[in-house]
Amino acid sequence: MDAFMIILEWFSKNILQNPAFFVGLLVFIGYALLKKPAHEVFSGFVKATVGYLILNVASGGLVNTFRPILAALNYKFNIGAAVIDPYFGLTAANESIAKQFPDFIGAATTAILIGFGVNIVLVMFRKITKVRTLFITGHIMVQQAATLSLMVLLLVPEFRSPSGIVAIGILCGLYWAVSSNMTVEATQTLTGGGGFAIGHQQQFAIWFVDKVAGKIGNEEENLDNIRLPKFLSIFHDTVVASATLMLVFFGAILAVLGPDIMSNPQVITSGIPYNPEAQSYFMYVIQTAFTFSVYLFILMQGVRMFVTELTNAFQGISQKLLPGSFPAVDVAASFGFGSPNAVLSGFVFGLIGQLLMIGLLIVFGSPILIITGFVPVFFDNAAIAVYADKRGGWKAALVLSFISGLLQVSVGALAVALLKLQAFGGYHGNIDFELPWVPFAYIFQKLGVWGYVIVCLFFLVIPQLQYRKARSKEAYYAGQVQALGEDKFSKKETDEEKNIC
Repeated sequence: MDAFMIILEWFSKNILQNPAFFVGLLVFIGYALLKKPAHEVFSGFVKATVGYLILNVASGGLVNTFRPILAALNYKFNIGAAVIDPYFGLTAANESIAKQFPDFIGAATTAILIGFGVNIVLVMFRKITKVRTLFITGHIMVQQAATLSLMVLLLVPEFRSPSGIVAIGILCGLYWAVSSNMTVEATQTLTGGGGFAIGHQQQFAIWFVDKVAGKIGNEEENLDNIRLPKFLSIFHDTVVASATLMLVFFGAILAVLGPDIMSNPQVITSGIPYNPEAQSYFMYVIQTAFTFSVYLFILMQGVRMFVTELTNAFQGISQKLLPGSFPAVDVAASFGFGSPNAVLSGFVFGLIGQLLMIGLLIVFGSPILIITGFVPVFFDNAAIAVYADKRGGWKAALVLSFISGLLQVSVGALAVALLKLQAFGGYHGNIDFELPWVPFAYIFQKLGVWGYVIVCLFFLVIPQLQYRKARSKEAYYAGQVQALGEDKFSKKETDEEKNIC
């Protein structure tokens, strides 16, 4: 038994919580099940793992480029508040658990294993559960398990026991399985049948955006089809558009901050401070803006690399082990299928929404102030804009990412107050952990164990409703309800109606 637990712990730390190697392992298994030659199995493993590592490098670079600017803004305007960012939130949740519930420090790690097992079981019994997706984004699972552990332990006192850890794991597994399952049709539509779903922090938001974007704008008026004057046509190039937009955006912010603040190592505690002896401030601004564009370009390359291998290899897993399943991967995988202009527009308009709401909190004297974090403002709002642009064009992309920014800050402030995280400096911040998780947390607080049961039943009902609304069983399991099969099934129904008449 001890040996089994050691192996399980090793797998959790080195594979399950390391998404690059987890994805690589899935590709290795998938190609092996497809009986590919050994050299192709190895090649697929390497490409998938390296592609995900490239994605990690790019994501880390984007965060590290932006965080010093956030720190400088906080210092300049003397805003002491909680940071809405999953990395800050992870630290805050762990510190809060360690201080308030020292007997449950390992709860989140155990919950990850239980939750992943729950997800597998739900997919195995998909004919009953109607769940088609396996959540495989390990580092996201770590962040979410910590936040959900804090919610349950703090708000449901009855679960402060070993059985409570099992309850947390079940809750994690239900969320991972059901929320990623909600993104299948939207992602199939976006990617033209890419064969994957989203397993990140925006699944409920993606489902909602896919439903409402078409009512806000016209899909034909998307960001790629906007007619620009001839001299502006250069902005159809991703590199030029991203570099120019970031130059304007960062240039304005860095001009307000000034070289004295950006060169102060006591302010810029993460990243590299500006060195006035090595470079002029003007060139520093340009380099910072262009660096953002570089990491965005690298991210796109990494996404294409690992998604291609994972999509092909997962056919083996889908056919042999978990028939009819989709891998639920990092939301950045969707960026390569949408308009690059949507990624940038979502970031900018989401940030505008966040800054506006922060200003309103200050004006109305809120006891809880929020500092924007890069991960929610970029990854949430970029994804929302990408999916919205596909369904409702540029109007939907800009409106919905702006609204997301407002909600991230306003509901984030409610979450900080409810979970008493002011002293720990951070909250998760991603849009799914505003809606629906903050309302769920209030349900936990008011109804205790019964509230927990209600939330679990809510998750179980969602895929059943999705299945009922599907045009056919085959279409549902293929992810073609509203995407690839819509025209086909509509035509089929029309022909059947003619025969009846």
